[in-house]
Amino acid sequence: MDKKYSVVFIRHGESEWNKMNLFCGWHDVGLSEEGEWDALEISAASLKRENFTFDVAFTSCLRRANQTLEVVLRELNLTHIPVHQLWRLNERHYGALTGFNKRQMADIYGEPQVQVWRRSFNVPPPPIEPDNPYYSAIRNNPKLRHIAETDFPLTETLETTMQRVVPEWTDTIIPEVRAGKKVLVVAHGTSLRGLGKHIQDISDADIMKFNLPNSIPFIFDFDENMKMVGGIRFLANQEDVLKAMEKVASIGK
Repeated sequence: MDKKYSVVFIRHGESEWNKMNLFCGWHDVGLSEEGEWDALEISAASLKRENFTFDVAFTSCLRRANQTLEVVLRELNLTHIPVHQLWRLNERHYGALTGFNKRQMADIYGEPQVQVWRRSFNVPPPPIEPDNPYYSAIRNNPKLRHIAETDFPLTETLETTMQRVVPEWTDTIIPEVRAGKKVLVVAHGTSLRGLGKHIQDISDADIMKFNLPNSIPFIFDFDENMKMVGGIRFLANQEDVLKAMEKVASIGK
């Protein structure tokens, strides 16, 4: 069956906390210098090379995704298109791990446990407590104040992240795709892993091995019923994609 629709996705470039190997989640940090460079020289450049254009863009409420999108739209001369910032596209909330170094947490709790917290479908880290140094910054972020108290998480899994991301995809983004608009989505590792799991129907066990690289745009093609046609397509050579995936999967130093 021929494809009828295509949607382009980008996981934001390296953030300041990615650079320091910290669990970030809902804490609102910006891109590192390398992240800005990647947004320009990987994300925007690969879309430019393939002559992509867009009618509407969706992103989260977090700065690292917003900055990545801004660079891409500027480079493609698309700063005039509508941009929708949706909190349900935010990264997952990493609970009590927020602000801690991944390697240090692996040394304390063991690498298998930390990888389960990072990559499993439904095992949450402990919830964030008010004594976490980033608790107040997250709860008082003006960009997140509109979120209902009952929707504001203290910790999340991939499963609970999907419970907010997939309805946003179905109710907000798909109607724009069906209307014939060229759609760009710039978000985060777990929110996009959740969408990838949903779109590709990946099992709960196999999702542990599904990693998305930063900055490299990827595309899903759909038929008229919004069922996936073919596989995920990355705008990079396979070697670069695999190398970037390995970096994401690693707990780091």
